[in-house]
Amino acid sequence: MDNFAIVPWDVDELTHEFFVPDYIETLADEVLTNYDLHVNSRQVITTKPDKGGAIWKIETNSGPKSLKLLHRRPTRSMFSLGAQKYLVEVQGARVPAIIKTKNGQEFIEAGGKLWFVAEWIETLAPVTKDLEGAKQLCYALGEFHQLSKGYIPPSQAEVASRLAKWPKSYEKTVMKMDWFRNIAKAYEEMPASQSLLNVVDIFQEQARKSLVDLNQSSYLTLVEKGNENWGLVHQDYGWSNGQMGPNGMWIIDLDGVAYDLPIRDLRKLISGTMADLYLWDVTWVREMIRAYHEASPLTPELYDLLMIDFSLPNEFYKNIKEVLYEPELFLNETTTQLINTIIDTDQSKWPTLNEIQNDWRK
Repeated sequence: MDNFAIVPWDVDELTHEFFVPDYIETLADEVLTNYDLHVNSRQVITTKPDKGGAIWKIETNSGPKSLKLLHRRPTRSMFSLGAQKYLVEVQGARVPAIIKTKNGQEFIEAGGKLWFVAEWIETLAPVTKDLEGAKQLCYALGEFHQLSKGYIPPSQAEVASRLAKWPKSYEKTVMKMDWFRNIAKAYEEMPASQSLLNVVDIFQEQARKSLVDLNQSSYLTLVEKGNENWGLVHQDYGWSNGQMGPNGMWIIDLDGVAYDLPIRDLRKLISGTMADLYLWDVTWVREMIRAYHEASPLTPELYDLLMIDFSLPNEFYKNIKEVLYEPELFLNETTTQLINTIIDTDQSKWPTLNEIQNDWRK
């Protein structure tokens, strides 16, 4: 099964959303022969064609399961699979259990990628898209962070850690603003170029200040406590990956977990939620932080870092970095509207951050 490598595939008007190349479907058949399961049916649930990954739901004689083709390097995938095993078998976390092969393995390597089968939690449902739902997500995230502490990856796995990478990430954000500016100047005739030029200086200055604040914070002292002390972040946590199921909230799709300061997940969840609201709502932000704190207590030092990470122009950078790949397609009227929305939302961020800045010092 390792005579060729799985590669990303194209999706176009001739294929459907969940298209998977035939050779990968054939590999999936071969992978499943390693399990003591009789498969009645298999359905593609989601794909990552640009990276070469997919998830199927399979109906078996032992109930529904998921079959996953992980798109990352095998040694990187070993890290996340080891984490999933640790969370279930050692910590009793509500994450899907891995099904072992006939030979007692947690995964199969085929086509240069890792594949594995896990329990399919049939009754999962998203929480409500309101403040109560957001608080449930935050509490479950805090639980996950606490339970992930102490994880030691398998010896053959590469160690995935972002713990010491915050300064480099902040520096990259500052630097890429120069790239955004240069591209907007080079494509000045495009509809969104002037809008981008009007705001890039403001967001670059925000990023510079965030970097200064990070370097003056207790960040390095916290990093010195080490990977196992902090545990894992999910890196892609939200309404789809935290869902209500048997006995409470379940967290799924752990393929990207890595060591990091836990507030990175919390910051992403809150800033993404505020972007969906088109407004930074001080009540929502406070209540989401408090819900998280109930499950995973925040120290003043961690809270300060959360405020610093909020101050970085995360939504602007995340949405505008696409300009680096196809500027002639990206710099259109839709992007002009996107920039205006980001600016409007950003203006409500600062009063909110100012109001909650000292909450953990009271």
